[in-house]
Amino acid sequence: MPVFILKHFNELSVQQLYDALQLREAVFQIEQDCIYKDVDDKDKHCCHLFLYEKEELLAYCRLVPKGISYDEYVSIGRVVSQTQRRKEGLGRTLMQEAMRQMQQLFPNEPIKISAQLYLQKFYESYGFVVEGEWYIEDHIPHIAMIKNN
Repeated sequence: MPVFILKHFNELSVQQLYDALQLREAVFQIEQDCIYKDVDDKDKHCCHLFLYEKEELLAYCRLVPKGISYDEYVSIGRVVSQTQRRKEGLGRTLMQEAMRQMQQLFPNEPIKISAQLYLQKFYESYGFVVEGEWYIEDHIPHIAMIKNN
């Protein structure tokens, strides 16, 4: 049975950090063929949400405090799930828990994300609304989205 683990960067085990970086690299850099600076100095300020099944990391995201990605907003970033298990609804399971945890960590704070454009409808299903026009980030079309609580 899959379990969620939420830890601040300073609480992560070496294995958890390795698992997160490995999954992020596998999807964002290798699968999406995009070279960018993944280790961007934001991780050390964030809480990290893991979805594990036994020893296997299925999905992950980071929960970002205000002032790190955006001055006036908290954020959710690096939302990722295992490629070979993607049809199992892991992204939905992860986002439901991420939204719950955001309410615990940052009650009633508006959330801003930079979403890959093809995931716009996915994030709209969680109450996010598009802000502005789409743009290119790391060679991939993105859209800014905000959820007011």
